[in-house]
Amino acid sequence: MTNAEISEQLALLGKLLDIHGTEPEQAKILGAAAFTVDKLDQPLEMQPREQIGKIRGLWGKTAERIQEILDHGELKELIELGKSTPPGVLEMLQIKGLGPKKIQIVWKEMSIESLGELLYACQENRLTLYKGFGAKTQQNIQEAIEYHMQHQGHFLWADVEVLFPQIDGYLKKCFGTDHVSVTGSYRRQDPTIEELSFVIKADRTSTRRAFQTAQPPQILEENEWSILYQLTNGLRLRLLDGTTSLTTRLFTSTATPEFLENLSIDAAELDTFTSEEKVFESVQLPYLEPALRTDPIWIDRLKSHPAPILIQPADIRGIIHSHSTWSDGSNTIIEMAEAAMRSNFEYLVISDHSRSAFYAKGLSIEQIEKQQIEIDSINRRLSTENPTTSFRVFKSIEADILSDGQLDYPDDVLKTFDLVIASVHSQLSMSEEKAMSRLIKAIENPYTTILGHPTGRLLLSRKGYPIDHKKIIDACIANHVVIELNAHPRRLDIDWKWIPYILDKGGWISINPDAHELSGFDDLRYGVLVAQKGGLTADRNLSSLNLVAFEKFLSTYKSTS
Repeated sequence: MTNAEISEQLALLGKLLDIHGTEPEQAKILGAAAFTVDKLDQPLEMQPREQIGKIRGLWGKTAERIQEILDHGELKELIELGKSTPPGVLEMLQIKGLGPKKIQIVWKEMSIESLGELLYACQENRLTLYKGFGAKTQQNIQEAIEYHMQHQGHFLWADVEVLFPQIDGYLKKCFGTDHVSVTGSYRRQDPTIEELSFVIKADRTSTRRAFQTAQPPQILEENEWSILYQLTNGLRLRLLDGTTSLTTRLFTSTATPEFLENLSIDAAELDTFTSEEKVFESVQLPYLEPALRTDPIWIDRLKSHPAPILIQPADIRGIIHSHSTWSDGSNTIIEMAEAAMRSNFEYLVISDHSRSAFYAKGLSIEQIEKQQIEIDSINRRLSTENPTTSFRVFKSIEADILSDGQLDYPDDVLKTFDLVIASVHSQLSMSEEKAMSRLIKAIENPYTTILGHPTGRLLLSRKGYPIDHKKIIDACIANHVVIELNAHPRRLDIDWKWIPYILDKGGWISINPDAHELSGFDDLRYGVLVAQKGGLTADRNLSSLNLVAFEKFLSTYKSTS
C-alpha cells in the first residue's frame, strides 16, 4: 500500500464527510492528513505501527484510520459512506470547480444527484439562485461538465500502452502473428485513445469465436467490415476485417478521413497494392510514418520537401525540467544526477518550484542560494569521480508566472540561474485577453529561457489556459524563448498540432519530462512520440543538444534577443 493510495482514501473520506455535512472538523483534519501523507519521504507501510501516530498531523483517530488501511486495504467508514452517496454525486468530485461544499448544496438543497441533472440546471440558469453560485461559477461548471462528458471513454495513449501487449498477444495467438496489425489512433500515436483498433485477416465468424469466452466482452456495434467491443475496463476494441486486403484496410484505418480525402487515391486502386510504401509511390510521394497521417498538411509538404527524419527517444541527450526534494520531488539532486548518468544523459537541469508555489514547497530566496551551493558541490564531485565523463547539473527554476505576468523572483535572483522555465500554475480561468497579456509579459522577461507547458492543460481532465497559440509562438520566437513540449502523458503541452508552425517560424521546442521522481525520466518517450506527430526533428529540439552545444546555446541564444 503506497502513501499515495493511503492519501487518496483519507482525502476522499474527508470530502465525503464534508458533502454529507457531518464531522466538519474531521473533514478538515483528513484533508490536511492526506496532504501530509502524500509528501512523506518514507512509505508508511514500512513504519512500525506505533510510530505512525507520532508523525505530526497524523495523531489520534487519523493514525487509527491509516493503520486500518494498511491492515485491510480499505476503510470500512469510507465504504459505508460511499454506499450512502449517490454515484452521480461521487462523480461530481471529478468536476473542476465543484468542491465538497458546493456539491453538498447541489445535492442537499437542489436535490440534484447526477451530472446530467446538474448540466441541465446550468443550462436553465438555476445555479445562480443559490449562495456561492454566481453566473461565472455556473458557466465554469457547465463547461467543465461538458468537457468531462465529452471525454468519457477516452484513455491516455500511455495507459493504453500498458494494456496493449496483452490484447495484441491474445489476438496474435488466435489469428497468427502475420494476420494481426494494430491501426487507428493508437498507431497514429494520438495523445488520447477512444478505440484500440486492429486489422484482422479473418472473417467475422472467426473473430466472434475468439471472444466466446466465459465472460465475453459486450458488442457495441457490428457491421459488414468491423466489430466493436467494449472491454471490462471501458476501453473499446474495434476489430476490422482484413480478409479482402490487409494493406487496404490497414492504410485506410490508420489515416484520418481528412488525410485520405486530400491524398486522392481511388478506393478500387488501393486493393491492388501489396504494401503501404506502394500506396505512397503511386501518388509520387515518399513514405510517410503513421504518426504523420493525421494532418493533411504533410501531403502538400511532401510534394516539395523530403519526409522529415523524425526525432527518436535516443536523440534526447539531457534532462531539462526536473524537480528534487528541495521542492516537491521524490529524489535528491545527486540521486537524479547519478540516475541520469547511468542512462547516458549528458546533463540534468534542476528546475524546482518557485516560492509562490507553496503547495509544492516552492523555494525561498535563501533556499535558492543553498541549493545552488549544493549543485556546485555536486558538479565538482561528479567531475572528480568521473574524470573521463562530461556531465553537468544546471541551476534552474520553474518560476511561477504571477497574475500580472511578473516572474516569481526579482531580477537579481533570476540572473543567478543558468536558465529559467516560466510556467503558469494558478488562476487558469482568466479571460483570453488577460491570459495573453500575462503570458506575453513573462515571455518578454529577459530571464525567461523556456515557456513551460504553455496552456497548463491536463488531458481528459482540464481544458487548459485560453491562449492565441500563434501570438504566443510568435512572441516566444521574437524574444528567443524556447517552447516546452511537456512530456508528462497527462500534459503533452504544447499540443503537437502547433509544432509545424513553430518549425516554420524558426522556433525551438524542448521535450522535457517535468520529472518529479526518477521514473519520470521515462516520460520523455511520450513526448517524443507525440512530437513525431508534429514532424519534429532532433535538430530543432533543445534537449537533443549535447552538453557542449547546450552550454553554447545558453550562452548565446538569449544574448541575441
